[in-house]
Amino acid sequence: MRIPLAEVAGVLHASVVGEVGIGLVADGVSYDSRQVAPGNLFVAIIAQRDGHDFVLDAVKAGAAAVLVSREVSGCFLPQLVVADTAVALTALGKWARGHVQSTVENRVIGITGSVGKTSTKDFIASVLGAQFVVGASDKSLNNDQGVPVTLLNAPDMVQALVVEMGMRGFGEIARLAALVQPHIGVITAVGESHSERVGGVEGVARAKAELVESLPAGGFAVLNADDVRVMAMRSKTRSTAFTYGFATDADVHISDLAVNGHGCASFRITSQWGDGHCNLAVPGKHMASNAAAAVLVGALCGVSIADALRAVELTEMSPMRMQVHALVNGVLLDDSYNASPTSMSAALQTLSSMAADHRVAVLGVMAEISDAEAQHKNIAQLAQDLGIEVIAFRTELYGLPSYETYIEVCELLRKRSANTAILLKGSRVAGLEAVSELLLGN
Repeated sequence: MRIPLAEVAGVLHASVVGEVGIGLVADGVSYDSRQVAPGNLFVAIIAQRDGHDFVLDAVKAGAAAVLVSREVSGCFLPQLVVADTAVALTALGKWARGHVQSTVENRVIGITGSVGKTSTKDFIASVLGAQFVVGASDKSLNNDQGVPVTLLNAPDMVQALVVEMGMRGFGEIARLAALVQPHIGVITAVGESHSERVGGVEGVARAKAELVESLPAGGFAVLNADDVRVMAMRSKTRSTAFTYGFATDADVHISDLAVNGHGCASFRITSQWGDGHCNLAVPGKHMASNAAAAVLVGALCGVSIADALRAVELTEMSPMRMQVHALVNGVLLDDSYNASPTSMSAALQTLSSMAADHRVAVLGVMAEISDAEAQHKNIAQLAQDLGIEVIAFRTELYGLPSYETYIEVCELLRKRSANTAILLKGSRVAGLEAVSELLLGN
């Protein structure tokens, strides 16, 4: 999105160091100096690191201007100086949301859930992209910084917004929804992720319900018919609820599911908008549910079932979500972005469905879940029941010896026989994508 610097300086009541003439614009924003694209407005967020320390790196990367809370010496670019850059970023997101209202109309989709948010977002963006210019969350930019960035990085003539919303406590999704103003809200599931922070799974359900509570009376709540806690959210929204899933009464009904030797699902979709068959290219039978959610959102936005099914078949997932890589001695399934008992179980089931002589799961900790010891032991038991060897990484919660370095793990995996299928999965703190990078030589 083109951001007129003089205009937004006024919106933010910023002091300006340098010149921001009427014609000077930035093209999108970034708060990570390593990811600055030429023309970006760099936002110096103060968090674990102080973004002001990286302003000159952003300048070298080609930023057009910087948003700071103190003037940075040696920066020759225009500097918009505000009291708090995080607050200013949210204000910029609000400006961007108003800026695109005339082109997106009611095609603004918010997505949350304990699992499946990002893959569902990817599917929905692909489906809507069959008919509209789409702006969507990059990877998992789903928090107070990521959501404004999604809005500000949308294409200039965007016709649909697809925004992922995460939560680590009560009130966060309500706050994000107030900024995004979604017309359609998708709830994928309620599970154990972050349950430790909100008093258990019922607390997670309350926090996730903030999305459907925010929807307007003329909006649509898109609910997973196979999740009891999600279905209970019907009573918490003014909007019209539509459902998807394997339940026979789902508005978009999944049937005839089969999984091939690559772990990929094929299935039939039946709905009031039309029927069709789908062959997914991404592994995991649970992906059928995420794809069905996207088909339903597409139908509510006027995309035909045929076009929607074609789009989900061609969808590429965000990194570290069920990504398949060929190895000399088999195949690598990288699902390392995050983990909870629900997603861990789904990943192990997917691994067990893949054609291989030997199956190994490298498992990191599942962080911020209630009853952690029992949950990890349950996953270890499931892996054993499925005939999967587990390599525990930096945790003893699985009741197995723990390996402490990425190199150790890689050496173990490289010794496995040919035709081995390997899964990488753990919470962010495990950083298991490093194992993928070593195995692939990146």
